[in-house]
This record gives sequence, C-alpha cells and structure tokens, in this order.
Amino acid sequence: MRKVAYDSIIAGGGIIGASIAWRLAQGGLRVLLIDAGRVGAEASSAGAGMLAPGGEVEGHQPWNDLALESLRLYPGFVAELEEETGCRIDFQRLGAVELAFSRDEWSAIQARAERQAALGIPSCPLEARDLAQHSPLARPDVAGALFYPQDALVDPRDIMTALRVACLARNVEIREGEAVAAIRPRDGVVRVETSADTFEAAVCVLAAGAWSSQIPVDGQTLPRAFPVRGHLIGYHVESHSLGPMLRHGSTYLLQRSGGLLIAGTSSEHAGFDRALDPAVVADIHRRAAEVAPRLSGCPPAEQWVGFRPGVDGHSPLIGRAGDTGLWLAYGHYRNGILMAPATARRVAHGIMANSGTGLSATPGKP
Repeated sequence: MRKVAYDSIIAGGGIIGASIAWRLAQGGLRVLLIDAGRVGAEASSAGAGMLAPGGEVEGHQPWNDLALESLRLYPGFVAELEEETGCRIDFQRLGAVELAFSRDEWSAIQARAERQAALGIPSCPLEARDLAQHSPLARPDVAGALFYPQDALVDPRDIMTALRVACLARNVEIREGEAVAAIRPRDGVVRVETSADTFEAAVCVLAAGAWSSQIPVDGQTLPRAFPVRGHLIGYHVESHSLGPMLRHGSTYLLQRSGGLLIAGTSSEHAGFDRALDPAVVADIHRRAAEVAPRLSGCPPAEQWVGFRPGVDGHSPLIGRAGDTGLWLAYGHYRNGILMAPATARRVAHGIMANSGTGLSATPGKP
C-alpha cells in the first residue's frame, strides 16, 4: 500500500468533482482527483449545457435555491476559469423562449411563470412579431411564447478542458483509468482503495455521478444513485441562426457558437446501455422539427447518449455524511452542469471550515 499525504481525495472527475478539486486546490489543499475513465468523459461532456432554471422549475423545491445561486455564479465562474487557464469557454446568455402550441398549454405556462416569478425567475410574454424577430427558426403558429432573459448555455466540453488545466496548474494529482473500489472513513482518516492503489486523506468527496452507488462505503447507507439515459442529436447549421434557446414541453433546441444546433432529449431507465435507439433519435428529430420547422428537411449530423445521475429522493446529495470525513456531491440529475459552481463552492467551504488544517480562505473569487 502506498500512502500519500493528501488533504482531500475526490472520487469522480466530472464537472462536479473537478470543480470541487479546483476550489480546494485554490484554498491550498493537497488534492487527488480519481476517475475510472477520463476526466469529464461521461455525463459532463455529453450534456447539452443548458443553464436554464426557467425550463426546470415548476414550483418551490429544495434544490431551487442552489440552481438559482449557481446561475448567478456562472459568469464569474467562467471568467475566472478563462483567466486562470487561457482557455476560451463558449458561454452565452441569450435567454430562452418557451412555446405553447395550444391555449391550454399557454394557460399552463403562464401559471407556471407566476410561480417562478415568486421564486426570482423573471419572464415576459412575446408578441408574434417579437418571436419572429428574435427566434427566426421558431414555429410561427403558436398560441403563446414566453421569454426567459436570464437563461444561458455553456459548452461543457470547454468547461472540462479548462477545469483540467486549472487543476493541474494548482498541483491537483489526476489519476485516470483507475476505478475507486471502496471508501473507508474511520478515526479521522478516509482510506480510498482503487483498482491500482490505496490512498488516505482527511477528507474524501464522493462525486461519481450515476456511478456513485457502485462504490462501497463502509458504515454508511447512502441514497441510491442510478443512470437515466438521454439521447441528443445535433445539426450542422449556420452559426447564430437560432437565437435564444427554444423549448416546448420536454423538447429543447440550443446552438453553440461554432454552429452546432443541439436538440434533446429523452429520459430512459435503461441502465448503462450506451446503444443508440434509432426510434428515439427519430422521435427527437420529429419533435425538434415541430419547434423549428426548417429542421424537418435537415437530417441530424450527430447523435449521442449520456447518463444523467438520478438519485432516490430526487434532490442532489451535497454535504458531509454524518461526522465522518466523507462528503457527498452527487445526484444532480439534469442539472449537474448548471449546479456545478454552487455545489463546488458549498462543498469546498464546508471542507475548509472542517479540515483542521488551519486554512480558512474562501476558495475562488466572491
């Protein structure tokens, strides 16, 4: 057994784990980041990158405040990563347009908007001429359209590239292709056993997303994590042709700065099956063409799946597990990209306050 003196070990190298590792390293902690595959290769790279509480929040839920806090943090989070690394990150705050195809849908959307406004999520109705001007691809014959000015998007692949560079620059040790086999918290120390070695640290953060429940943890019965597979498709179209994100029900469209227009999505309890389902792909294409009719004659150029980290109880697990050195940061489901800045801030602050290292700095900029 090789013992190395780390202050913190992060099990899981997605956007949540890598953001926490970066924040802890900024605070001066010695951090080890372990991933069974490649850092950011799973859900974090597969996600569309919507930062859109307007399309998620139906009413008050325990995770709402975290989502809104994280959306407020995002511009600074991106700017700080770009400044530290020199990496460009595709972050756009173009807003989003929610479409209603019937009067009943329009009534339901307006009622939801009233509930959202009470939670701090602003929106406003769009006249037909405004919809045509700002969303030229949108279906024109709608019963109503609602604009969410604060919704944004980011390319999560850019975020992961920058986080890797930032972690390495802060002397985070990254071990890839090394699965965590067990986490054993005891007597003020957490032992982490991997497929290749064993490590010890004062703190371990379990941030393995949909795979979190596959890691045995001594002495703890934790809420179950599980994968929820989602298909996405991409169209190669002219850059900046979409404008704000478009949504109708469970269908959404967004466009990256390079021109890739992404449509999603599906929600499937199929385990870790990576197989693409042609029927699901066809259904997403059909729904996307209902939102933006010009896509009907444009076959998808790309298609892929990702595994959202579902969790029993429906709210992400963020915080310390009892009085142990184990911290939890998993179960963000569809909002891991959105909630990463606030999750990292909360977990890093908690660890710094309880680390016993004498460190009290606030990681990151205010």
